[in-house]
Amino acid sequence: MSKIGKINISIPEKVKVFLAGNIINIEGPLGKKSINIDLDMFSLDIKEGKEISIKPKKVDQNSKRLWGMNRSLINNAVIGSSTGYEKTLELVGVGYRAAVKGNQLNLQLGYSHDINFDIPEGIKVLVEKQTTLKITGSDKQLVGAIVSKLKTLRKIEPYKGKGIREKGQYVLKKEGKKK
Repeated sequence: MSKIGKINISIPEKVKVFLAGNIINIEGPLGKKSINIDLDMFSLDIKEGKEISIKPKKVDQNSKRLWGMNRSLINNAVIGSSTGYEKTLELVGVGYRAAVKGNQLNLQLGYSHDINFDIPEGIKVLVEKQTTLKITGSDKQLVGAIVSKLKTLRKIEPYKGKGIREKGQYVLKKEGKKK
């Protein structure tokens, strides 16, 4: 049995959830999301617009694996459409800075050229200081993917700890050369 799949999903007041065929549509103040659910394998109950429960019709290896995942996908969509997701990045290094110009993020990361990163639809990037970025959006997967792409533009180097990191991320620093 799935420990995660058994838990019911509570729906906030601002969020509307309705089923159209195999697709569950979730609408909230921050956005819309539709998720395709296999109704041959799972039964989905929406109780008075307050709770969603998902249960497998037949418990076998395949349905056990997908049960918790489908519940998590629905829960992430409900949370994303009501409160949203947010990650904070820090640029650590001399001369590293960021600025938003239109729908592009301009990054100066110590290279000979500036890097212009296109911000996709549904994602908001806020530059709090020149070295602190706040990435917000309603889709958890998309926010994580953007953060991951930005972190690969300048990976953290192990000697001084320079690079792009998430706020609160621990960096193991190596000891330098000894005379």
